[in-house]
Amino acid sequence: MAAVAGGRVMATRVLVVDDDPLVRSGLGLMLGGSPDIEVVGQGENGEQALALVATEQPDVVLMDIRMPVMDGLEATERLCGDRDTDDEEGDALPRVIVLTTFAADDYVVRALTVGASGFLLKDTPPADIVEAIRTVARGEPMLSPQALSSLIRQVTDRAPGRGDADRAEQARRQLATLTDRERDVADAVGRGLSNADIARELHLSVPTVKAHVSRLFDKLAVENRVQIAIIVHDAGG
Repeated sequence: MAAVAGGRVMATRVLVVDDDPLVRSGLGLMLGGSPDIEVVGQGENGEQALALVATEQPDVVLMDIRMPVMDGLEATERLCGDRDTDDEEGDALPRVIVLTTFAADDYVVRALTVGASGFLLKDTPPADIVEAIRTVARGEPMLSPQALSSLIRQVTDRAPGRGDADRAEQARRQLATLTDRERDVADAVGRGLSNADIARELHLSVPTVKAHVSRLFDKLAVENRVQIAIIVHDAGG
């Protein structure tokens, strides 16, 4: 994550991993335009990703899924599995954003199950990819609208011991505690919009949106945006 050193903000270090050289080059050029992001390396498969993480120490890895030698899901599992260790080295490992062409439910669930912090499609607007990197670097998850829908389907289909009516009633009670503006922001989060997208849609500044999202965490007693989206979904939003 970007840190402050000597009074200046250090850039978030990003590793780009994709077997298509044009994709790697395009992402490198696009991210190079953000002063708070530094591309520290590029790899063409999961095996190279593991080696580059060790030498370049990125904060965030943009990881494709379908690659030769070792695919992105296996590489993500190895990286995020190491984070579960109790030593300081595990804490220093990067967050992974899966960036792929495929939005199939099983890809989304597998990626998040093995520890990915984000899941985006390659047609995601550049500004939203940059926002996702910043969000994930802060330790928060970030999913594309398609990935979020897939995850919600999986969670609600598997939720044990409670019927749809019970979930809907509890969700409506939670949302009833919000102001009108907070509800607008919650609904937008439920559609998978980034803070920048919400700011444009609601004619707010990005810092104001961030403040509303923080209040949503407190009022709804949740820890991340995915949980907000599930509450909105359960309430029929």
